[in-house]
Amino acid sequence: MTFSLVGRCARTGQLGAAVATSSIAVGARCSYCEAGVGAVLTQHRTDPRLGPRGLALLRSGCSAQETLDALVASTRHAQWRQLAVLDAAGNTAAHSGTRTKPEMSAAPAQDVCAIGNILATARVPAAMLRAFQADATAPLAERLVHALEEGLAAGGEHVPVRSAHLLVVEHESFPLIDLRVDWHDMPIAELRALWQRYEPESNAYLLRALDPDNPAII
Repeated sequence: MTFSLVGRCARTGQLGAAVATSSIAVGARCSYCEAGVGAVLTQHRTDPRLGPRGLALLRSGCSAQETLDALVASTRHAQWRQLAVLDAAGNTAAHSGTRTKPEMSAAPAQDVCAIGNILATARVPAAMLRAFQADATAPLAERLVHALEEGLAAGGEHVPVRSAHLLVVEHESFPLIDLRVDWHDMPIAELRALWQRYEPESNAYLLRALDPDNPAII
């Protein structure tokens, strides 16, 4: 009951993830990113332990595919898990276990990988992929939100979506953007509104952390 994607901006090196589902607080369980390292999505009978474990493998030098292979090989109940991995070079890999419920599919490509399960149509990840790739000059967060919107427009899930998460990292140990809608009748639209509200202030929050004496800070 989840559709999501990981993405990389080749221009800035930013890494990110966006996810939406019909259950509450999806951002607490599914999306994991680390600057300069990569991103991991874990969903469908979700095991949140796989996110940090995947980042640790990427940090050790494993590629996206090597990380995915190690996660699947070392994880009990891998047949229930759906995963996507993105490494810092933009390579991607996806896994849908044999017990992942339909409709389910994955759309991996350079710099982006979209996955989904219990979907209204298996075309949802491909729609998300196309949306992400439509404008490589747009901010990564914008591309991720747009992809969620197009995934919903392509059918989304069988039941109403209730929560959504947008996560982007760049250079620091903390996220550049971390916006969550934990329970809402239209969470993707609400995530869009939050992103539009946050975007003009995002650099100011970063500056306050890195250079608090800067006179440009209000």
